[in-house]
Amino acid sequence: MELTSASWRKASRSTGNGGACVEVADLPGSIAVRDSKDPHGPHILLTRDDFQHLAKAIKKIQRGSEPHRCT
Repeated sequence: MELTSASWRKASRSTGNGGACVEVADLPGSIAVRDSKDPHGPHILLTRDDFQHLAKAIKKIQRGSEPHRCT
């Protein structure tokens, strides 16, 4: 899938940590995810349901611990 015209934004959990690790793009029927430090590199396409499951799993892992800081 061609994503050059996709509107990328920093993921809400990536802002304010100095690393801006992850960017997401809202696409018809899916969510694209990429490393903000490598915008021309690989990306992952997830269905909206899979993206929600991923976000819930990450939150569950991080619960009770300091969030990961990108360097």
